[in-house]
Amino acid sequence: MVKKTVILGGGESGTGAAILCRKQGMEVFVSDGGKIPERYKNELKQYDIAFEEEKHSAEKILNADEVVKSPGIPEKNELVQKIKAKGIKVISEIELAYRYKGGSKIIAITGSNGKSTTTALTGHICKTGGMDCAVAGNIGYSFARQVALDPKPLYVVEVSSFQLDDIENFNADIAVLLNITEDHLDRYEYRFENYIRSKFNIIKNQTRNDYFIYCADDPVITKHLEIHPLLSNPLPFTMQYELPKGAYVSENNMTIHLDNEEFVMSVLDFAIKGKHNQYNTMAAGLAGMTIGIRKEKIREAVEHFESLEHRMEKVLTIRGVEFINDSKATNVNSTWYALESMTHPVILILGGIDKGNDYSSMLELVKEKVKAIVCMGLDNRKIHEAFGRHVEVMVNTSSAKEAVHAAFHLANQGDVVLLSPACSSFDLFKNFEDRGRQFKEAVREL
Repeated sequence: MVKKTVILGGGESGTGAAILCRKQGMEVFVSDGGKIPERYKNELKQYDIAFEEEKHSAEKILNADEVVKSPGIPEKNELVQKIKAKGIKVISEIELAYRYKGGSKIIAITGSNGKSTTTALTGHICKTGGMDCAVAGNIGYSFARQVALDPKPLYVVEVSSFQLDDIENFNADIAVLLNITEDHLDRYEYRFENYIRSKFNIIKNQTRNDYFIYCADDPVITKHLEIHPLLSNPLPFTMQYELPKGAYVSENNMTIHLDNEEFVMSVLDFAIKGKHNQYNTMAAGLAGMTIGIRKEKIREAVEHFESLEHRMEKVLTIRGVEFINDSKATNVNSTWYALESMTHPVILILGGIDKGNDYSSMLELVKEKVKAIVCMGLDNRKIHEAFGRHVEVMVNTSSAKEAVHAAFHLANQGDVVLLSPACSSFDLFKNFEDRGRQFKEAVREL
């Protein structure tokens, strides 16, 4: 009997899942409550996959053998509740892809911040080391699409908490957990422990043949590990002490210890700067060594890696004012790291959809480094409440162009205009990429 699979959501994740299901001979139906982007509609037609948009046909959906849920759809969604009440299994797209990956290995990377940079850097290390691998997941193609159309012996996959919520058997040979700070609490009943549990799903199926790379300086991670013993092999990384196994930074040198191998390189040679990127590089370097990449290849990759678009991306310097696009900073901790790496006075562009943000952790850095804040969002009340007494100039704007003009007007030669919003972008933009692109466009038009 042909298996009936319904995919909820027609974006990159849903379309990738639909193509994989079709290739596995299933009867597939894609349902999206919103509009499906044209390029995905064309692909669904190309693979002869039935779909609907701007509605959900409950009768058809509740007749499925299994439902693959897009990570953007929350658990408490009414339709999802009905599906579960009927006893239909709901899985995530990464769970689906895992079923069909064959004997391929997986390096899976998660964390509240630094996921994309670490995933891209790990992929770059593996490719520089001569491995035939794909970088997928939250970055680039969905994992399911990659498995369906261009399978590889190694996948470096960026995974979010939303994707990890609906896994059953998904397991990474090497799991990386960079950090855990309060984020997406609106999806987790405003309970931090729910979000923590979700992140730790990355190791729930690991065995003693697998590796767990994690930040030993993150109190949330270390506290959780004290209560929940590990089954896999721990590889911590830290900046606070030397380790017999794992990675550490001391006096500008990064040391990686694995089995009987030791590898040292200067952080001054890293292509990407800032303390947060030293953490990201330790994690990626450890993953590379664990999968068998030679030391000199790791060194070469780390020295020549180009940082990602929308992540601390230098745009232009105009009349001595430098513009940096960090649109990917969608939470407070991410913006904290961006500010921490600044060495010149900052005009900070903040704002968007607040996910239950607590700005207090940023206050000391804002007082020390920020001379003006330009708010870019529909509701800037919380930002004013957090910083209004400490920053002399605060301006409200409602578009990227307006924000760039206001920031440039407030800046002097030698200042930095930093777009690092600490919020989601969906009030004024399609996504953080759209926000970053509009920012860059506005800078180029100055």
